[in-house]
Amino acid sequence: MVGIYFSGTGNSKYAVELFCSEYNKDSRAYSIEDDEALTAIKESDLIVFAYPVQFSTIPKILRDYITDHKALWMNKKVFLIATMGLFSGDGAGILGRLLKKHGAKPVGGLHLKMPDSIADEKALKRPLQKNKELVKQAEQKIKESVNRLKAGNPTKEGMGPLYRLAGFFGQRAYFGHKTKAYSSKLKVDTDSCIGCGKCEKVCPMGNMAIKDKKAVSSDRCTMCYRCINICPNQALTLLGKRVVEQCGIEKYR
Repeated sequence: MVGIYFSGTGNSKYAVELFCSEYNKDSRAYSIEDDEALTAIKESDLIVFAYPVQFSTIPKILRDYITDHKALWMNKKVFLIATMGLFSGDGAGILGRLLKKHGAKPVGGLHLKMPDSIADEKALKRPLQKNKELVKQAEQKIKESVNRLKAGNPTKEGMGPLYRLAGFFGQRAYFGHKTKAYSSKLKVDTDSCIGCGKCEKVCPMGNMAIKDKKAVSSDRCTMCYRCINICPNQALTLLGKRVVEQCGIEKYR
């Protein structure tokens, strides 16, 4: 087994690392940004994917990764872990269907409610203790799911027609277009920005740069919220107008 993930604030990374260690202590997890991931995928028959759902669909960066390396997935067994702030419908199933088009064999799925990472919206913000409880509950679900996978009866959350309808009518029909292309909506408050460069270092798309001692963004944002959550002066926003709470898995463990 090998774990493959894309993660914004660390939820998906934490989930897949725990899943892999519970399944086999020698199993490793790799970010899609890691050059070693492709070799690990080639050498493994079972791949566990973890990723945050966005509007009940797949982050653009992950969708591109799958299609750019479509020859890798033939005959691979895949288990999907979707992390979310509240609801996704078929968060696991939508990546499973994409991988299946390229010859993969989805064997199961797991949905994990985790602390919300959208730092500039109030909607899903919870007290610190509640977020800690969510992480504990997710850990228990992961352990139970690993046991079921080992027993040959994997969880199949997000898989099947009812989940698909829930995902489509719950969010994707109205907001799914937001992830079909990279976003140019990231905003920089130049009065607050101190040009520290942290956003540039964490961006998986190379979308941020420092020019004249200020951060500037381009049109290649994959909405992972890394930069917004790490900015020391809360100078960045994407969906909202101001930062409500900066998040990271480290706060809740």
